[in-house]
Amino acid sequence: MLSSFTKKTRLVRSWTAGHPLWCAWQVTYRCNFRCTFCDYWRDPMGKLPEPTVEQYAAGAKKLASYGSMFISLAGGEPLIRKDLPDIAREIARFHLPFVTTNGWLATPELAEDLMAAGLWGVSISIDYADPARHDAARGRDGAWEQAWRAVEYFDRARKYDYQRVNVMAVLLHDNIGDLEPLMKMAAERNAYFMVQPYGYLKTGSREFEHNNGPVSPRLLEMWRRNRNFLSNPHYLGQFDAFLNGGVPNCRAGRAFFNIDSTGDIAICVENRQTPIANLLRDSQHVIRDRLRAASRNNPCQKCWYNCRGEVESLYKPKSLLMSLPTFFHNRGQAQGKMGRWV
Repeated sequence: MLSSFTKKTRLVRSWTAGHPLWCAWQVTYRCNFRCTFCDYWRDPMGKLPEPTVEQYAAGAKKLASYGSMFISLAGGEPLIRKDLPDIAREIARFHLPFVTTNGWLATPELAEDLMAAGLWGVSISIDYADPARHDAARGRDGAWEQAWRAVEYFDRARKYDYQRVNVMAVLLHDNIGDLEPLMKMAAERNAYFMVQPYGYLKTGSREFEHNNGPVSPRLLEMWRRNRNFLSNPHYLGQFDAFLNGGVPNCRAGRAFFNIDSTGDIAICVENRQTPIANLLRDSQHVIRDRLRAASRNNPCQKCWYNCRGEVESLYKPKSLLMSLPTFFHNRGQAQGKMGRWV
């Protein structure tokens, strides 16, 4: 396994060479929740065969020809895969993997195995400060309490200085007032907090979009008050633009891309119905060239997910400088007053 310092150095080289920094790798589309604002759990891809650990190892090595990158192991619910620690270990040989989970299947033992495998970090999804509202939105009684238990499991399971635990919320039509209480609950558990806006591409419905006036100034004020609010301020500053027409100049295919649970590659998760290559069958040169070709003149401005906005913030000099301290943070900074330097 490459050292953390070597991976970070390779990541910087990827940035300077114009290679992608972020890959969203959907390890499964199966899900044990029935969230009202997401319909991935209905996706027929969840019934298709999924790559083996050996195929993940080969794919991670192929991607390493571009340099190291952040790789989000997501879905669906990734903890459904019993071999997720083995998958994470293979990806961590070259890259900086992290897991996004609803936390339901987390146990102290699984958290230990995943952190020991070399995860960069883990994000647990919690959208409301009120347990009943969170459980209703997620379609599972007890989801809120188990999510916080998962945060605590992963906090205790950290093995390396660089590992982080995040609470991730989706900004919805009715939870802007819940975000700051969630930040404080996360800080009490040595966890960071991040937010992304609901995107109608997930369900085709605008029912869950935030619609209660400007939000970016409120988020930036929260960012100034809460040191564990990790989201980049440039990213937060674009929420209103996204909610009122969209953010242009998407870097999908250049700065980030998506790999499905079948190995199909698309410039982003919402373009997965039109893959441009397959990680298991195509060479790294074919994948690179097709990603670059598909990214040219991209007119889309329909999302502002973390995998877009946070990564694109790294191409703004001031925002990059704000992100670097977090990038090089250690466990000591992630405890106590948290590790965001400004």
